Amino acid sequence: MKLDIGISTRELSEVPSEAKRAEELGFDALWSMEAGNDGLLPLALAAEHTRRIKLGPAVAIAFPRSPMAMAYTAWDLAALSQGRFILGLGTQVKGHIERRYGIKWEAPVAKLREYILSLKTIFQCWADGGRKLAFQGKYYNFSLMTPFFAPRPHNYRIPIYIAGVNEHILRLAGEHCDGLHAHPFTSPKYLREFLIPHVEEGLTKAGRKRQDFTISTTAFVVVGRNQEELERAKAGVRQQIAFYASTRTYRIVLEMHGWGEIADRLNQMAAQGNWGSMGNLISDEMLDVYAVSGTYDNIGEKVQERFSGLLDRVAFYLPYKAAFDDGVWRKLCKQFNG
Repeated sequence: MKLDIGISTRELSEVPSEAKRAEELGFDALWSMEAGNDGLLPLALAAEHTRRIKLGPAVAIAFPRSPMAMAYTAWDLAALSQGRFILGLGTQVKGHIERRYGIKWEAPVAKLREYILSLKTIFQCWADGGRKLAFQGKYYNFSLMTPFFAPRPHNYRIPIYIAGVNEHILRLAGEHCDGLHAHPFTSPKYLREFLIPHVEEGLTKAGRKRQDFTISTTAFVVVGRNQEELERAKAGVRQQIAFYASTRTYRIVLEMHGWGEIADRLNQMAAQGNWGSMGNLISDEMLDVYAVSGTYDNIGEKVQERFSGLLDRVAFYLPYKAAFDDGVWRKLCKQFNG
C-alpha cells in the first residue's frame, strides 16, 4: 500500500513548492482535485518542478470536457512528466452536471464507457503518428485527425482510473481501466463485500486479475495531540462524512451497515440547507466505521491494519487542521513507501 497526498492549495503560484515538498518527503503520488479550481492545470506546474512523484487528478470531471479535449491535455501532461501522469476521471452527479456545468445528463456509465474507449482510440492514433482515427458510438464519434492537429508521438502510456461507488461503474472500472478512485466515504466492509467483488467481475470479463488493477482512496483520519484536538478532528470528520452521506448516490455505503435511514434524513437536511447540524447525525459508532483514529505515532499502523489487502494506494483525508509536520510525514512515507 503506497502513501499519497493531495494538493492542498488552490493558488497556482503555490503548487510548485508544494509539489517539490511532497516529492522530497517521499510520497508516491500527488493528486489534484476539482473543488473550486481546475483539476488538471496544477499538474503541469507540479510535473515541471518534480522528477519522481506520480501525478494525476482525483478526479477530473469527464463530461464537461469532450474526450478529444481531455486527450490533448492528458497527452501533454504525460510527456511533460515523462510518464508519471495518471488520468483520473469522474462522472459527478446529475445535479452538478446539469445545474453547475450546464451539460445534459445522460446514462452516466454507458457514456463513461464510450468516453474511456474513445480516449484509448485517440491515444493509439497519436502513438501511431496520427494515422487513421475511427471511433463510432452512441455518445461520441471521432473520425478526423490530420497531421497538423496530431501531437508529437511519445511512448508514455497513460493509465486511466475512474471514480465509482455503485456496482455498474465498478464493473466498468475492472473491465476497461487501470485503477479505481474509491470514494473517501468508505469502510472495510463496503470495500471487501461490495466494491472489490464488482471490480473483479469486470476484471474477469476482461481476462485480467486483481493484481493488474489499483484501488486508491483518500481515507478519513482522526488524529490529535490532546483531547481538544481530537474532538476538533472528530467534528470536522463528522461534518464531511455527513456531507457525502447526504448524496443518494452514496447510500449503499450506509446500507452496508444498516444505516440507510440516516441517508434519507441527511438528504432532507441538505435540501433544507441545514448543513451545520448534519454532523450531529454521525454517531461515534459510525465515526469508528468510516474513519481511522490514532495518534501521530501509530496512525500509519492503524491505516495499514484497516486497509491491508483492500487498498493499493491511500492518502489521508483531514477536514480539520492537523499537526503533521515534516518529520511525521517522512516517517509515514518511509513506513508505506520504503
